[in-house]
Amino acid sequence: MDSMTTAPAFPPPDRAATALVALDWGTSSLRAFAMSADGRVLEQRDSAHGILNLPAPGGIAGFERAFAEACGDWLARRPGLPVVAGGMVGSAQGWKEAPYVATPADTATLATRAAAVTTAEGVRILIAPGVLHDPADGVPDVMRGEEIQIAGALVRAPRALRRSRLVLPGTHSKWVEVVDGRIVRFATFMTGELFAILRRHSILGRLMPEAAAPEPDAAAAAFAAGLRAADGRVLAHDLFAVRTLGLMRRLSGDVLEDYLSGLLIGHELAGARALGAAEPDVPVVLIGEGRLSRRYAEALRLTGIPVTAELGNTAPDGLFRFAVAAGLVDEPQGRQQETIDVRPA
Repeated sequence: MDSMTTAPAFPPPDRAATALVALDWGTSSLRAFAMSADGRVLEQRDSAHGILNLPAPGGIAGFERAFAEACGDWLARRPGLPVVAGGMVGSAQGWKEAPYVATPADTATLATRAAAVTTAEGVRILIAPGVLHDPADGVPDVMRGEEIQIAGALVRAPRALRRSRLVLPGTHSKWVEVVDGRIVRFATFMTGELFAILRRHSILGRLMPEAAAPEPDAAAAAFAAGLRAADGRVLAHDLFAVRTLGLMRRLSGDVLEDYLSGLLIGHELAGARALGAAEPDVPVVLIGEGRLSRRYAEALRLTGIPVTAELGNTAPDGLFRFAVAAGLVDEPQGRQQETIDVRPA
């Protein structure tokens, strides 16, 4: 199982206490979680076997093998464990399609509209559906996987249930409005995908060294300059400036990537404001991990949008809430719930 890595649990997991197997199954990766009856992650395993990189050809056979490699031993030790999954595994290219549910949607709605698949070994997997926002006066927008992260975020920061704006950076970033615990509307920005395409497949990348390691202060300054350049301007024109700033040596090649990142994120923030997705009186909760999430936190700060909570990986919490809503595990009793303060700045 070369593609599988195991995140060591601390303290060491008691596998006998496992009450749920939860799968965060995306396009490029699969994360499996053994979870306790009170919703804690006992063990996590990471695999490269996303839905477009399965370990065996033939569709179903590939999903079966990836699933068995990720958590077959957990189920062998405790037959009958409930299993839930979220993400692209429920897409039209996934193991089984779980059609989108329309906004407004909450975790209970997801549970009632879930799809199910049964493995050759007789294991039933409940798959969460995605969410569709299709306003009468606009164009449709969809999410798949983020709805589970949002369910988890509302567990981690329950004060966000009443009304909040959740920002989920990624290949396709989401700005999501939650009211009374339900997703009521959202907007998607292809910022991450645009960055990857422009960096790797456009003339802009020609001036960017492959192994750039800029001085941190210079990188931060270039990122901030890109943010400022995006304010109220035209993206198609601004993008060419990435090249000319490099050609005229106004910016060194090793920070052009940071400038491009700031420029694209800045245009996303401006677009969010234009779409009414960044009202000043609505608390903003940032969901994400790593460098990209930190960049968004900095961009929001620099552009005057205060972040009231920053959360990491909320998918396990969301998958557990989905399982509770589906009646697969009981509501935990006595667990100390995290209560991150979320209120207007």
